[in-house]
Amino acid sequence: MIRKLLFILLPILALLSGCHKHSFNKPRLDTLLVTLNAHEQNMGSIAIADNGTIVYQKAFGYSRINGTIKTPANVHTKYRVGSITKMFTAVMIFQLIEEGKLTLTTTLAKYYPQLPNAGKITIAQMLSHHSGLHNFTADSGYLNYMGKPKSEAEMTAIFAKQKADFEPGIKAAYSNTNFVLLGYIIEKITGKSYPEELKERITTKIGLEDTYYGTKTDSLNDEAYSYNYISGWSQVPETDMSIPGGAGAIVASPTDLVHFIDALFAGKLISNTNLEHMKLMKDNFGMAMFIFPFDDKTGYGHSGGIDGFLSQLIYYPADKLSVAYIANGIRYPTNEIVADALSIYYNKPFAMPEFKSVELKSADLDKYLGNYSSVKMPLKIAITKNKTTLIGQATGQSAYPLEARGNDKFVLDLAGVSLRFDTVKHSFYYFQNGETYLFTRDK
Repeated sequence: MIRKLLFILLPILALLSGCHKHSFNKPRLDTLLVTLNAHEQNMGSIAIADNGTIVYQKAFGYSRINGTIKTPANVHTKYRVGSITKMFTAVMIFQLIEEGKLTLTTTLAKYYPQLPNAGKITIAQMLSHHSGLHNFTADSGYLNYMGKPKSEAEMTAIFAKQKADFEPGIKAAYSNTNFVLLGYIIEKITGKSYPEELKERITTKIGLEDTYYGTKTDSLNDEAYSYNYISGWSQVPETDMSIPGGAGAIVASPTDLVHFIDALFAGKLISNTNLEHMKLMKDNFGMAMFIFPFDDKTGYGHSGGIDGFLSQLIYYPADKLSVAYIANGIRYPTNEIVADALSIYYNKPFAMPEFKSVELKSADLDKYLGNYSSVKMPLKIAITKNKTTLIGQATGQSAYPLEARGNDKFVLDLAGVSLRFDTVKHSFYYFQNGETYLFTRDK
C-alpha cells in the first residue's frame, strides 16, 4: 500500500482498501478539503461519479494569486492535467486503428525513420512504454527550452540526437517521447492538428466543455496557475504546451475527466477489444493506463504532473466509480487526498489529518545548514533556508520547503519524507518508505 509516496513523472500505483457504498458522508469530505485549505496544504478540485452521475464535486483554494488579490477556484476551473493527456492520445490512436488507418504493429519508421530503432519500434510498444525511446524530459537540457515554443521538426530533431535506452520490447520505461510522437502521428494521418482532432473525436463527441489542448494560461478563461509553497504560495513557471503535446498538453476540469473515463469504459469512444488492450498490463504498464488497486477492487487510470500541477484519474469497473483530482498547490500529497476521499466514500475508518508545525526564527535554522551526503544513497542534499523556512534540495531535483515539527525534526509531507537532525554530530537521519539513511554534513 502506498499512501505517502510521491511519484512526479510516474503514476501512483496503490491506494487504500474499502467496500462500495452508494451513500457517503459528504460533509466529512467537505471537512477534509476545508482543513487542507485552511492550513494551506493543498489547492485543487475533485469530482466523483457513480455510474456516470456526479455525486460529489468541490474546488478549494485559488486559481490565481496576485499579491493580495486571490481568485477562488470553482468546479469549472481548468487545470493542466499533465500525463492524463496520454489517455486521450491513446484513445485517438485506437480510433484510427478502428478506422483502418493504423495498426498496433505499424512501425515508427513509417513516420519518423530518422529516430533510433524506428524500424523496430511498434505503435503498441510506444503506447505501453516498451519502445526504449529516451525520455526527453529527463535530460537537464530540457529545462533550458521548456518555456519556449517548439515545432514538430525541432522536437523530432531533439529526439533523433538521443540514444535509445534499450532495445524495443525487452522491458518498459516511462518515456514522454512516446506520446509526443503519437500526437504527431495523429496529425500526420488525419491532416488536422491535435487540438482539432481532440475536439472532433472526444470532447464534442461526449460533451466535454472544459477540456481542450492548452496554451499559455488564461485566467480570464478560468484557467488555474500552479504554485509552490515557501512561506506562502509562489507561482511556478510554465511549460510551453507545444512541447508536451500528446504527452501532456491537455487542460481540463476534474468533472470533465470523470465524464471522459466513464465514456471510455462505457464503450462510447473505442471498442471493448481496444479498451482491453489499454487495460492489459505488461511489466506494470498498460497502453496509457496503470492499475490502482483498492483492496479487492482494481482501478484503471493515469496520473499526471506538470509545472507544479499534480492529478489523478481512476475508474473502478466493478462499481462503475470514477474519481478525478487535480491540484495546483501541493504540500500534502495528492495521492493521500485521493486515498482519503475514497476512504470517506466507502465509509472506511478515516482520521482527519492534523498540521501542527513549530514556528522557528531564521537564526534557529542556521545550525542545520550545509551540504550533506550518505554512503547508502548516491546523492547529496543541500539544506538552506528562506527566511524562517528550512529548504531541502537533493542533487538534480527541485528545492522543497521542510516543515518544522519540533525536536530537530522536519518533514516534507508531499513526499512522505522526514528528517531528524543531530546538530552535535552534524548529521541527520532521512526516513522514507520505511527506510532510514544517515546523512553527514560535508566538511
